Amino acid sequence: MLFWLELLASSLLVMGGLFILIGALGMVKLPDFYPRLHAPTKATTLGIGCILVASMGLHALRSDALTVHELVISLFLFITAPVSAYMVAKGALQRRTPFVENTLNQNLSRDILRRQAPGSQDKHGS
Repeated sequence: MLFWLELLASSLLVMGGLFILIGALGMVKLPDFYPRLHAPTKATTLGIGCILVASMGLHALRSDALTVHELVISLFLFITAPVSAYMVAKGALQRRTPFVENTLNQNLSRDILRRQAPGSQDKHGS
């Protein structure tokens, strides 16, 4: 039984490393700021999640008790990663960061880039 649990933890560690590698490659290879932001936040969160689950399993196996450290780290990660990605994307939209040509939904990107910042409209609201 011990061998199977260690094999499961090892496979989770390898999967986590692969997710992190895919996220890093996506950040380098994707053509635009917005997909570059999306790739590492999603893939790295999954990768760190797999690594933390493997760590929790091995700690429980070796010390016969669950530690709270990995749970706190994963909770912090799963809360802060999407919020920070949202804030960075919102800042990029406010700065009018351009999209790459031939992006899917190019009409939506033009509408977003044309939008005026709040408070910059004239007094008549037009």
